[in-house]
Amino acid sequence: MEYIVSARKYRPMSFDTVVGQSALTTTLKNAVKSGKLAHAYLFCGPRGVGKTTCARIFAKAINCQNPTAEGEACNECESCQSFNEQRSLNIFELDAASNNSVEHIKTLMEQTRIPPQLGKYKVFIIDEVHMLSTAAFNAFLKTLEEPPAHVIFILATTEKHKILPTILSRCQIYDFERMTVANTIDHLKHVAEKEGIGYEEEALAVIAEKADGGMRDALSIFDQAASFCQGNITYQKVIEDLNVLDSEYYFRLVDYALENKVSEAMVLLNDVINKGFDGGLLVQGLAKHVRNVLMAKDPQTLPLLEVSEQQRQRYQEQAQRCPTPFLYKALQVMNQCDINYRQSSNKRLLVELTLIEVAQITQPDEGPASGRQPRRLKSLFKQLIMQSQPKTAAPQVAVAATPSQTKEPAQPATPAVSVPSVRVSIQEPTPAAATPQKVKAGSLGLSWNNLRQSANRKMNILPGTIGVEQKTEKEESVFTQDDLELQWMSMCNRMPQKLVGIATRMKNMNPVITELPKVEVVVGNELIQVEMEKIRGSIQNTLKIYLHNSGIELTIRVDEHREEVKILTRGEQLEELLKANPSVGKLREVFDLELA
Repeated sequence: MEYIVSARKYRPMSFDTVVGQSALTTTLKNAVKSGKLAHAYLFCGPRGVGKTTCARIFAKAINCQNPTAEGEACNECESCQSFNEQRSLNIFELDAASNNSVEHIKTLMEQTRIPPQLGKYKVFIIDEVHMLSTAAFNAFLKTLEEPPAHVIFILATTEKHKILPTILSRCQIYDFERMTVANTIDHLKHVAEKEGIGYEEEALAVIAEKADGGMRDALSIFDQAASFCQGNITYQKVIEDLNVLDSEYYFRLVDYALENKVSEAMVLLNDVINKGFDGGLLVQGLAKHVRNVLMAKDPQTLPLLEVSEQQRQRYQEQAQRCPTPFLYKALQVMNQCDINYRQSSNKRLLVELTLIEVAQITQPDEGPASGRQPRRLKSLFKQLIMQSQPKTAAPQVAVAATPSQTKEPAQPATPAVSVPSVRVSIQEPTPAAATPQKVKAGSLGLSWNNLRQSANRKMNILPGTIGVEQKTEKEESVFTQDDLELQWMSMCNRMPQKLVGIATRMKNMNPVITELPKVEVVVGNELIQVEMEKIRGSIQNTLKIYLHNSGIELTIRVDEHREEVKILTRGEQLEELLKANPSVGKLREVFDLELA
């Protein structure tokens, strides 16, 4: 006996047997009953939801000689029997994927002129109509708008956005919905009972989720699982055959996260990876699982779970144990991991850090309760850290040595270190505050003197300057014009980004020593003078420091406008030349020269 796959064997033959499209089938049946038929229909939707099947059922019902009161075909008249035996001359199917040229459309248009031999209408079903070329669409327009009275077009497509708007405006559009998991499970149960195959509802739920809303895909996966399971479809065999990660891993990961069991989560991740599953797939599945747990917390969102009844109960049980803030934060962390996964060079480490962060969401914060804390991973092994620290430790204060202290030999033991103007309070460490490691200033190569100088630098407008008030002695070094120009250019190069405009102009200026140590700068206009006056004090302080002369006074002056020079013509230039040099006139007379 010839084997027929379930997708073909159990293809619906009437509107009532179509799964998941009750609104559309009701509309089509009413159109058949009332006889109010349009000349063109467009069936659009995802793959495997019944577009072509409904087109065939509708075409058969249109030409049925004795339709039922519900608008179904009788399956007894000559027209219905010829259609069932695939010998009907009134129904034509065209695959636009392979017949998409203008010539194919013209051939189809010629067939529309011939009236039907049996029945009322000639029905043309064009599948994958979006594959037609633009020229074929344009050749199809006129006939589609005003076809003969005995012609009805039924177009089917999975990509409505690729069809020309002029085509869409000439059709009645029917949007087919994706199959829900519940509808798919019910249909698979019906097929399994017809075939005498045993099943577990959880196994059928996995098949329905894998099909992603397509009934044809679900039936194909069902046949594959039935062959692997040999007549008894179980959950464990289905996930093994389809290479689907067991949902038990997700439930365990969430339980570990609630109990802050990071080590167990790492072991579980390693087990998943060793079974051949990708870490990104685990993160995506866990995010979907957490979303389902969040939906299960509220009875209003509970119908959004497309799972079996047994799985729904497990989601509800886990939702009672999960705080809502934990679920929100976990979704945010995993969504960020999913965004960065493709670009990461160490994908496993990224997944591990994500699971660590999720497992620490419910862990109490370390450190003071007030103040903004940096985003960091909390201690994973707090008990081990506490045990590794000495039980009794004398409080110490580490202060880096200053330059004056380095000249004297270091003492082996110093009872106390006195720091002027620095107040240090020493407290005994408590167990709660023992975990965060405090960084000492001396370990970073810093001293109190360096910290003060760094703070003073930040107060100046120009980087590299030091306040004059810090100088205790007066300097009167002599500097030259070259020294002045060198330090001027160096100062311009060190100016911050916010002063880049005035710094560029200052590089083109030439400071001049008028009367040592007085310095004068000439600017082009008053606007530049105003800008430089704002920072004149900082410029003057910088020159005092780097030229080692505290008596420098900076003056900024606007350049005086010189008298405009008249542009002479060539004749006027020659006259001026003759006045200045009479010999040129004699030379001109001797050689009889003329101005060209």
